Amino acid sequence: MIGRIPVLDVSPRVDCGGRAAKSVVGEPFEVSATVFREGHDAVGANVVLRDPKGRSGPWTPMCELSPGSDRWGAEVVATGPGRWTFTVEAWSDPVATWRHNAGIKIPAGIDVSLMLEEGALLLERAAAGVPKKEGRAVVQAAAALLRDGEGPAEERMRSALSEDLLRALARYPLRELVSASRPAPLQVDRERALFGSWYEFFPRSEGAVLDPDGRRAPVSGTLRTAAERLPAVAGMGFDVVYLPPIHPIGRAYRKGPNNSLEAGPHDVGSPWAIGSPEGGHDTVHPDLGTMEDFDAFVARAADLGLEVALDFALQCSPDHPWVEKHPEWFTQRADGTIAYAENPPKKYQDIYPLDFDRDFDGLVAETLRLLRLWMAHGVRIFRVDNPHTKPVAFWERVLGEIARTDPDVLFLAEAFTRPAMMRTLAAVGFHQSYTYFTWRTGKQELTEYLTELSGPAAACMRPNFFPTTPDILHAYLQHGGRPAFVVRAVLAATLSPSLGIYAGYEHFENAPARPGSEEFLDSEKYQLRPRDWDRADSLAPLLTTLNRLRREHRPLQLLRNLRFHHTDSDQILAYSKRHGEDTVLVVVNLDPHHIQEATVTLDLTALGIHTQDADRIALDVHDQLSGAQYRWGRHNYVRLDPTQQPAHILTVRRAEQ
Repeated sequence: MIGRIPVLDVSPRVDCGGRAAKSVVGEPFEVSATVFREGHDAVGANVVLRDPKGRSGPWTPMCELSPGSDRWGAEVVATGPGRWTFTVEAWSDPVATWRHNAGIKIPAGIDVSLMLEEGALLLERAAAGVPKKEGRAVVQAAAALLRDGEGPAEERMRSALSEDLLRALARYPLRELVSASRPAPLQVDRERALFGSWYEFFPRSEGAVLDPDGRRAPVSGTLRTAAERLPAVAGMGFDVVYLPPIHPIGRAYRKGPNNSLEAGPHDVGSPWAIGSPEGGHDTVHPDLGTMEDFDAFVARAADLGLEVALDFALQCSPDHPWVEKHPEWFTQRADGTIAYAENPPKKYQDIYPLDFDRDFDGLVAETLRLLRLWMAHGVRIFRVDNPHTKPVAFWERVLGEIARTDPDVLFLAEAFTRPAMMRTLAAVGFHQSYTYFTWRTGKQELTEYLTELSGPAAACMRPNFFPTTPDILHAYLQHGGRPAFVVRAVLAATLSPSLGIYAGYEHFENAPARPGSEEFLDSEKYQLRPRDWDRADSLAPLLTTLNRLRREHRPLQLLRNLRFHHTDSDQILAYSKRHGEDTVLVVVNLDPHHIQEATVTLDLTALGIHTQDADRIALDVHDQLSGAQYRWGRHNYVRLDPTQQPAHILTVRRAEQ
């Protein structure tokens, strides 16, 4: 039902308010609504946030987003985690209506005394709702405006426009005909759900020893040797260390190097082919150590300020204990065999997918058992493998149960699939999602995609930008060399508040398995890959700088504040992020092969600068990558060399005149 003052199209709403919009503690986000009324009387609007206990904080005044649009908005911030609600209240503003009418009639000499008298009565009523200290300005305005009949009407009218009065009524307006929208749900998570830097590595590669002749079995790294890598990861400024599956690996149909179908006696197999006679998802691979070793790894990470994210892959090798104990969890083919995973023409004989329609409740119960087991061992973040191949209803139930008891536990959806599925997984409880960023390399497609992700989609889906994964090596990186890796790291670190780096990125590993393939040559998914981390040309210093800037500058920790700026080159991308007085402006050469030049035309409003003389504006900009300082205006020439400096990351301040 429409209220006395209509309040329509409240945003953000997910599934028409049926599911909660998302935010994190301290994150500003805009609430907007269409507000109007009949006739010409003025209206006002505000947002009321209510915390999980139903307590309302100070309401936030809204303003019309553009004149005559009837679209009102305001930024609000939730101060703690939990399930909040927000409501838009709209109301008739009799003081603003009177001020508008009096501003027309009094100069024209129409109903002067009557208008002044009506204004006095309104201000007296308004003063009753203003605290005594601030209300003094309202009372004085009423007296000066109307009780002193000797002064000119225009001068007496000025008291109704004083800054003190306007400020008081902005905080404590006289509201009539108050109408409220239906409360909309808002899920507020801890900060790591939005902002963080992830580092992915395979524990078995850290400390591994290989026989160059291949005649002796390689020696796997362990969780203990992997823990020795943690100080370097923390030293680069990462927040989360993400481990692929650490469980026993099946022998049946084990894959060899480069995904070959024939494995040799010493081949280690894929960690995603989970399960062997040694155990399943609740067990640590014997080559990696014991559960006590895992606990020590988590404790060492915590000492260094790192959280551990664990891969959660609901699939099995043919050797998994579930195959014998729970045959009802698998799809039986007509010949009595169990169906293995396929994505024609690709075949994954080493993996059995689960059938969720034969024992849905049993699989829910077992999944919850597994998650809570690892949670009890210190894991509060899970990266879920291929969630789009499981029913959405399954995840809604599982994630809902975990959120009910442990709302701090976060889930990242590894779902490179159709947009509807990705969005729905986010809506039912996944806190973050992989995205199409890996495949967006051009200026137009990056602009369009990031405008989508940072716009209305941000109420539901939070991106985590991985330039590479163990599965994906894009052609841009294969052919762009080291400059391409620098560009993609800068983009990922400054476009998205969540960033993911897969080990080996520091060495700009870019050899594909074969021409046209996005698979790595000698993929770490199928073999051990010990690395020399002391290479002189490592990108570790760049990653360290990027993570430092992300921690020092609040705008880079946010998503919805992204704004693009015009450049006259298809190879130069410019964008900014702002929070309060802190503004970061990024200009990137997307061409890893050639020097590119362009004129960057700044959107001053996006930078928080409002001026009538835009072409004479002066800005002091400091390049956080090179240390150089420049004086910029609205139009600025840039020249970016991919081998020397492919990007500017600039902090911006208005120059003193």
